[in-house]
Amino acid sequence: MDFNEYAKNNSKKASNNSYGLDDNLFNMVSSIASQYNGKNQTELLKAIYQHAKKGKENKTLTNADIDNFVNMLAPMVDDKQRKLLYKVAEELKKI
Repeated sequence: MDFNEYAKNNSKKASNNSYGLDDNLFNMVSSIASQYNGKNQTELLKAIYQHAKKGKENKTLTNADIDNFVNMLAPMVDDKQRKLLYKVAEELKKI
C-alpha cells in the first residue's frame, strides 16, 4: 500500500489497532518497512519520502495525512530520528 492508496481509503476509517492508530496508515507503514527490512535508515526514509511526495503531487495526500503518519511513527523512534522525521514532514507539507 502506498500513500495514494492510504489517502483513498482514509475516508473509510478502519478500526483502531492496539496502538490506537488507523489500520490503513499502520498497514501502509508496516508494508514499506517490511520492503526495506535489512536496509539502512536512509533508504527507508527515502522510500517513505518518495511515496509521500508522489501523493502530494497527485493531491491524494494531505498535510493532515502527513501529521497522522508522523504522530504514529514519532513514539517508535529515538530523539534523533524524531527530529529528522519532523523535518521531512515539514518539507513534504510545502509541496
